[in-house]
Amino acid sequence: MLKSLLTNHPLVNILFAVVLAMGLMSYNSMPREQDPEINFNWVNVVTVLPGASAADVEQLVTGPLEDAVRNVQDIRFVISTTRESTSNILVRFRDLSPREFDKRVNDLRRELQSKTNDELPADADDPRIIEITSSNGFPTALVVVQGQADDEPLRQQARYIKEDIERLAGVDRVLSIGLHDPEMQVEFLPWELAARGLLASDIADSLGQAFRDTSAGNTDVAGNEWLVRVSGTTADPEQLAAFQLSPAAAPGTLVALDEVAEIKRGRQEATQLVTLDGQAAVGLSITKVGYTNTLDLIERLQDYVDGKNQRLAGSGIQVVLADDQTMMTRQAISIMQNNALLGLFLVLLVCWLFLGLRIAAMVTMGIAFSIAGTFWVLDITGNTLNVSVLLGIVIVLGMLVDDAVVVVEAMFYRLERGAGRLQAALDSLREVGKPVATAVATTMAAFLPLMLLPGILGKFMFIIPFVVTVGLAVSLVEAFWILPAHVISFRHAPRQQDAAGKSAGK
Repeated sequence: MLKSLLTNHPLVNILFAVVLAMGLMSYNSMPREQDPEINFNWVNVVTVLPGASAADVEQLVTGPLEDAVRNVQDIRFVISTTRESTSNILVRFRDLSPREFDKRVNDLRRELQSKTNDELPADADDPRIIEITSSNGFPTALVVVQGQADDEPLRQQARYIKEDIERLAGVDRVLSIGLHDPEMQVEFLPWELAARGLLASDIADSLGQAFRDTSAGNTDVAGNEWLVRVSGTTADPEQLAAFQLSPAAAPGTLVALDEVAEIKRGRQEATQLVTLDGQAAVGLSITKVGYTNTLDLIERLQDYVDGKNQRLAGSGIQVVLADDQTMMTRQAISIMQNNALLGLFLVLLVCWLFLGLRIAAMVTMGIAFSIAGTFWVLDITGNTLNVSVLLGIVIVLGMLVDDAVVVVEAMFYRLERGAGRLQAALDSLREVGKPVATAVATTMAAFLPLMLLPGILGKFMFIIPFVVTVGLAVSLVEAFWILPAHVISFRHAPRQQDAAGKSAGK
């Protein structure tokens, strides 16, 4: 069996070429990012109750949702934060497998939806559930829309830009900072209300019941089922001003809203303000989808910003990519790549100085095969190209040459003494096969326990021993099969000093 594998040169050459090609393709296609893709087992539940005070949100939203969360298993702890109009619940699950975590998240969604339908106020938005990972836990970039004044044209452009960025491939969420939504403001006149026997609550209740979107079920039309929805909201102040109120003190009497209140366009009360270089601005914090190439995403953002600025020229509004988190990623990946290339060069230089050019050439082929095979396996297993992966490559780089050097030197030793190429390969593998396999196995055994570390630290540390283990396993295949087969297929010329020694003996 071993003899047939070593002499099947077409199979060896095809396998060698395929692994090199797939490794190169994997290296070029793997998404670039600074850290590995990690799911922290954190879930953030955000619920909005417009216009409610912090105390009301705590009582009407946060409390009932916390009761629903407690029905879900495998939760380590729950932290809630309540402020005006917004409830924020942070759920920390135990260390679970991806499959178990997905199941618990689905349980959480079901419990929250049930509680929302049964107890939450009708005005409350549905809870938004966000799984926190290394991709969306921290912003990838910050785009700032800068204007001459804090006016509606600035905010209108910011809304358009926010919608455009959300449609870009790889963008998960865009969080606006300082973008206050427009609203219709009704400021009642107390003396006019009193004169007509109306209360402020009468205005609020009547407007709340009349101006709202309502679902009206579904209907069959020509064999097709259509959802029916009645739109009751309006952005027209004249339509709102003509709304009729019915005073309880004077049944049958109708009073136009503009008789007892002033209606005007406005914006939500500012809770955050953004400025850039002293000018009013709106910030757009961008997070990416998991396993997205961060460098490509930033390039798409930069292209969009450049194109948008050309269309906005002369309007007094400018779009700026203010914070690019990939600068650190590019620098870290570049440093690790340079270190890997430098390490490879030094390894080959040492082999050439002490073992000769032929062995150095064979070792070079072995290192290329092992690294290519490692990148191929990383790509198949869904990993990204990050600093941890490159660190593992740098660590394993010097180890990849050990088994190849031992095997090829044993073969050349026998070839120089007149043994046939196939017999030299077989004898060498019988002699050094077990020691080489033992040496590689002990190194793998030293790194494997690092893959079993629990918690978030273990998830970050997992990739380094994984890269080392895969690289060493591929190097064994190369040293026991690919390398001997290549040596057998090459023509061997005796060293000059050996040939000179034989001539002198004659």
